[in-house]
Amino acid sequence: MIGDDEGADRVASLQAEVLQLRRAVESHALVDQAIGVVITVAGLRPDQGWQVLKHISQHTNLKLREVARCLVGWPSGSPLPDVIRRALPHAVDHARRVGADGAVAVAAVACGSP
Repeated sequence: MIGDDEGADRVASLQAEVLQLRRAVESHALVDQAIGVVITVAGLRPDQGWQVLKHISQHTNLKLREVARCLVGWPSGSPLPDVIRRALPHAVDHARRVGADGAVAVAAVACGSP
């Protein structure tokens, strides 16, 4: 039989886990919505929209969920923070050059006849 202290610790641990899972689900939904905004505005594929969010987050030192929150509010009139507004075109260009596997596409160059 589990003692009262052990049972209380287990309940607290499970409550913390449930809270963490709820936050993860909310964050995932927010990121999905932000990807939708990006692919609609920039005419990208969903995998490229994900690349845009990651690129902005990594190059602005903002958490991905914060970037997503700002992008989701943007179509309804919320202004984008300057740092995201400046990073967005670069991130879109980058996503267009990068494949789904993360490899940057390199154009073949003809060097003349042998």
